[in-house]
Amino acid sequence: MKYVVCVPDGCADEPIPELGGRTPLQVAKMPTLASLARRGEVGLASVIPPGMAPGSDVGNMAILGYDPSVYHTGRAPIEAAAMGIVSDGDTVAFRCNLVTVGEDGTMVDFAGGHPTSEAAAEVIAALDEALGGAGVSFHPGVQYRHIMLAPAAWSAAVCVPPHDLTGKTVVWPQGPGAEELKSLMIASREVLSRFSLEANQIWLWGQGKTPSLPSFGRRWGLSGGLVSEVDLVRGLGVLAGLEVVDVPGATGWYDTDYDAIREAAVRELANGADFFLVHIEATDEAGHAGDLDEKIRALENWDARVLAGLSEALEQLGPWRLLLLPDHPTPVRLRTHTADPVPYLLYDSRRVGAGGSYDERSATGPAVPGHTLLSRLLERAPCEIGE
Repeated sequence: MKYVVCVPDGCADEPIPELGGRTPLQVAKMPTLASLARRGEVGLASVIPPGMAPGSDVGNMAILGYDPSVYHTGRAPIEAAAMGIVSDGDTVAFRCNLVTVGEDGTMVDFAGGHPTSEAAAEVIAALDEALGGAGVSFHPGVQYRHIMLAPAAWSAAVCVPPHDLTGKTVVWPQGPGAEELKSLMIASREVLSRFSLEANQIWLWGQGKTPSLPSFGRRWGLSGGLVSEVDLVRGLGVLAGLEVVDVPGATGWYDTDYDAIREAAVRELANGADFFLVHIEATDEAGHAGDLDEKIRALENWDARVLAGLSEALEQLGPWRLLLLPDHPTPVRLRTHTADPVPYLLYDSRRVGAGGSYDERSATGPAVPGHTLLSRLLERAPCEIGE
């Protein structure tokens, strides 16, 4: 049996007037997904536990079967794990976005114009040289997403995610360590001014210490891996002991290479992996940008360039089961995440389910806790021995 999880990041949305009150999922041409949904099970899942911030860190942790209310320590340390960075007792990891803030103090772009990873790495090196020291260090990641290690005493600061501030006046950190964080953000402006990027400063948030996740293999008795364009999901794979597969051309943006991502998943499954997770960011980026056309286009790319070929290849490998759901909604109207329940699809090649349509309106009934869906996909309970 092969098990696959597909995560179109942030694909769930709200009814949109321009679409006649329909959502992007209802409008996008997705014949493969529609076929799977007619023969599967469609329901609702709460991937974000009550009281927790609706982020991809929380949502993807739940999708991988780990209860975020038990294991989550912060967003940044998960991303740091993908980069081989561990926060010890004296340090805490912060997410360090390259952002664009207007002269009026408005968050213009939480992604700083999406610089290339190569250009961003030069900026991060300059920041480390100019502002590093005394327990502070900067580490390059992907595009606008980077890491800063800082003294553990700053971990209690209250920091607002930059994607929650789009088009709004920035809200500076509050609490212990807040002044130091604000000073670094302001000081970064001079460093960024030396480079020809849209980004003009850093934004620090999502801090925490490295979490301890039980081994995926020991919990489920399966070998597995994942592919993702972003360090956040890759970090979850590292912490869980999954094989993290690199795919050239997986950019985390609209131009990502869907075909190469699909082929990486097929290759790993054909080579013996029991379980594989495919995470693609484009639908979330379109939601943050408020770009309806790109969100629909990204959904159609998912169907034509991932699900179609993936399902065909899986049929050649024997019986298979699939779980598909986003890690949270990212409505184009709001341009940020929400904690609303999301639709899930559970499909088994061996049997025909109740059938339905995969969209926000068709998914009905009480929402199940997101972290319980993996157990349903794998048709077994996790082994807690040694955890």
